[in-house]
Amino acid sequence: MADVVVHHLENSRSHRVLWLLEELGVEYSIEMHRRDRKTMRASKSLRRIHPLGKAPMVVLDGVVLAESGAILEALLDEFDTEHTLHPEKGTTEHRRFRYFMHYAEGSLMLPLLVKLLTGALGGKQVPALARPITGGVGKLLDKSFTDPEIRLHLTFLEGELSERPFLCGDEFTAADIQLGFPLEGARGRAGLTAERYPTLHRYVETLRARDGYRAAEKRGGPLELGGFSS
Repeated sequence: MADVVVHHLENSRSHRVLWLLEELGVEYSIEMHRRDRKTMRASKSLRRIHPLGKAPMVVLDGVVLAESGAILEALLDEFDTEHTLHPEKGTTEHRRFRYFMHYAEGSLMLPLLVKLLTGALGGKQVPALARPITGGVGKLLDKSFTDPEIRLHLTFLEGELSERPFLCGDEFTAADIQLGFPLEGARGRAGLTAERYPTLHRYVETLRARDGYRAAEKRGGPLELGGFSS
């Protein structure tokens, strides 16, 4: 069996990696890293593993893997030989799988990250005298770009999941794990509510109820993304 070490940062994308490994039933060890309590940035200890110092990172048989989507795919290649969590190539389900594996970070995370930044423009990190100006700029950006863009994405996903229970069809896959992180953030700060997006809200609750999700939180700590941690 391959040796798997997850360099885990609290409240981060590395929750995805723990979740996938729990779903696959793969044994792994965790090296915990903590955020700076003032800046909430990742610990500099991660830079000893990879120059960028961003979670998640996985050491698989001595080889360092980075970027959550790439890590999930590498782990699937290594351990999911029966295609329990990713569809076989050449199928309609696999085309959806590939799309949503890239969509989660390539499209959906951008406006959510902008929302985090515009919120910070009116926050305590900004000097009090400047806050009315910077906060006003943030609100203008949200009104003209961020909020409409987020609504566009959430409406799109609401429609997709109205047609099938999971992203790729009737079966849960790693694409659902990949999408779970930005949707947790959207519930925290970007208007993903049961009233506005009932199907999408139920979908997130379904993900959170999975044994693998709960096991990942038990080992790595709860995922609380009111501020879109990364």
